[in-house]
Amino acid sequence: MTGSPLRVVVADDQRAVREGLAMLIGLLDGIQVVATATDGADAVDQALLHRPDVVVMDLRMPNLDGAQATARIRAELPETQVLVLTTYADDDALFPALRAGARGYLTKNASAEEIEQALTAVGRGQTHLAPEVQQRLVAASLDARAAAGPPPDRLPDGLSTREAQVLSLIAAGLSNTDIARELVLSNATIKSHINHIFAKIGARDRAQAVHYAFHHGLT
Repeated sequence: MTGSPLRVVVADDQRAVREGLAMLIGLLDGIQVVATATDGADAVDQALLHRPDVVVMDLRMPNLDGAQATARIRAELPETQVLVLTTYADDDALFPALRAGARGYLTKNASAEEIEQALTAVGRGQTHLAPEVQQRLVAASLDARAAAGPPPDRLPDGLSTREAQVLSLIAAGLSNTDIARELVLSNATIKSHINHIFAKIGARDRAQAVHYAFHHGLT
């Protein structure tokens, strides 16, 4: 990495985990740990104090859980991104964190290389989800579509049914190639759909599109 280091706050209520993560992340090239936090409330305080590029957030913590802390940080510091790093990838942990504005989601069995890739992507405002999280989102999206039956006659902001499908798969963390394979369309067609979606919903990047999808129940 070049330029200024990526500034990171690490939040985890378990001291050994917190200190271990801070040490590991601090050894990564171009990344600087500026503070650690002992729970969600402390994560908010440290983020407001240091204004980091990324907060690495555990979820199940005392005083204020990680999803609630994420929502507060994103509301107060729009330029600060959140990467969830937690033991859990179940629905009760995953969906609240994403709805709160987390841009990345890893489980604690992630390697140092995976953590570095996620921090770099999230620091750029991109979405980075662990493979098992992507699979869970795809499964949830397909289950929801099956349970909902035919799509509603009116979709927000003039989205077509196909555009809503593409947007739901973007929210599930799929790449353009994966979406093309899922919908049996060409990459060029998917790219065209995404350009139309971004124009209609006013999104500048995939992260904003993901937030829009969750906010409007298109996942």
